Amino acid sequence: MSIFFFVVGLEIKRELTSGHLASMKKAMLPFVAALGGMLFPALIYLAIAVSVAPAGWGVPVATDIALAVGLLTMLGPSVAASLRSFLLALAVIDDIGAILIIAFVYSTGISFSWLAAAIISIGFVALLKKTRVTSLAVYSLFAFTLWFSLYKTGVHPTLAGVILGLMTPNIVHERTKIEDSDDGSVSVIEWLEHKFHPLSTFFVVPIFAFANTGVAITSDSIKGASQSLIAWGIFFGLVIGKPLGVLFAALMARKLKVAEFSDGMNRSSLLATGSAAGIGFTVAIFIANLAFKDSVEQDIAVLAVIVASVVSALLSLALFKLFAKK
Repeated sequence: MSIFFFVVGLEIKRELTSGHLASMKKAMLPFVAALGGMLFPALIYLAIAVSVAPAGWGVPVATDIALAVGLLTMLGPSVAASLRSFLLALAVIDDIGAILIIAFVYSTGISFSWLAAAIISIGFVALLKKTRVTSLAVYSLFAFTLWFSLYKTGVHPTLAGVILGLMTPNIVHERTKIEDSDDGSVSVIEWLEHKFHPLSTFFVVPIFAFANTGVAITSDSIKGASQSLIAWGIFFGLVIGKPLGVLFAALMARKLKVAEFSDGMNRSSLLATGSAAGIGFTVAIFIANLAFKDSVEQDIAVLAVIVASVVSALLSLALFKLFAKK
């Protein structure tokens, strides 16, 4: 999963330097909407399940970038391009929030000697950047030392992937055969995304899914989940909390004049887009396995995430179809 979060880190860095989050004005609407989309699900979960498993509040906070944006892309021209950009930026900010939650909430006690080793590893990576070292093998060595140091520190080692992704310079890669039809040049970030995205998408995520979504869906497991406050907290957090949080926060940002709606954005379309953000899957399942130590509770949480993600996707499709007819 460190590879998965490395790709996420690259996407975040690209958006912060040259994409949808490159200016304060561009970033403000999805930033505020993402905060609402994290706060509402957490509050709904706590309102339902605080008495049985308060640690699970982080599960419905997460949005799956690939599946959420993929859903809007599948709808084609019926969805305004501004909404796809908005959801991508929102999901990126959402992932930053999820990463911080993993690092500071679901990590174990910190070993400061290993933390010092992790900081030294980061320093070496920064030094390699400054001296313009380009060898992937050399960077991989210090990437492993950073990962191992964070593992021994007690901070979740997936944070190593995010740190390295954010440290990657967004400069032109001078020795590559890859071509970019948009601007004719390929950055180091785009080159690394080209190398690691297939590995993350077709190897890491499927293995993670097979290993962590292997919940036996039987009448007994469905009955058990239906009677669990954990499951209902996660379900309503994603299905109801996400769209309401996104819509409410966006409307408040516009009312307070800290952000503006782009062309194609209105209350209806933002509600439908917020439902797409309710697709948690990968990151939500990952947090579920950190939040719950009991295997039965983990299975209930994973099943709830899967069902809620499917319902959120179907609800988003239905809303977009409905509003398109009006």
